[in-house]
Amino acid sequence: MKKTDESPAEESTAREISKTSDTVMVGKTLEGNSEAFGELYEKYFDKIYNYLYYRTLHKETAEDLTSRTFMKSLEKLSTYSSEKGAFSTWLYRIAGNLLVDHFRTSGRTETISAVWDLPSEEEEFVIDIHNKLYWEKLKPVLDSLPTEKREIVIMRIWDDLSFGEIAEITGKSVGACKMGFARTLKNLKDSVPISLLAVLILFTTLIETGR
Repeated sequence: MKKTDESPAEESTAREISKTSDTVMVGKTLEGNSEAFGELYEKYFDKIYNYLYYRTLHKETAEDLTSRTFMKSLEKLSTYSSEKGAFSTWLYRIAGNLLVDHFRTSGRTETISAVWDLPSEEEEFVIDIHNKLYWEKLKPVLDSLPTEKREIVIMRIWDDLSFGEIAEITGKSVGACKMGFARTLKNLKDSVPISLLAVLILFTTLIETGR
């Protein structure tokens, strides 16, 4: 959850500053400055890890995929172009592709559009109990959503991404992402369990206040 309120103009300015900073760090890395890539790693590690964890619910797998995401990004860094989008967007796409590959090579048929199932009790996954119980309650709600709407909800609430970041990743406008998110939560409020209703009301309120 975002800790500060930002107007659309402020959010856009912050994104541009971040993008410029990232581009500078990419340039320095390509010039041989390893500390510059270290800054990018520190800046995005938690976000990429959370993105992967909430789609695998497996600590070790998320850690491994996060490590591989940054290794892959370093290997392919010369192919990144700031003219085509933010570094963060490029990084999320690498993580997403590795996630799809992970499920494919592990013999599971899920893709990014359907990786929300909790693992069976027989599988030795290391899952935080609070997260597991919460997702067990939330899973039916997420399953009821079309893939596109579900992804926006996940990115906004659990990945802690701004609407500007979500717009860049999905290729939609900020307004469309905000409207889609607000409408989805409004529709869900009539069907979710009481235990989750307060959470959805909270996030609907955040949208209405411009966060």
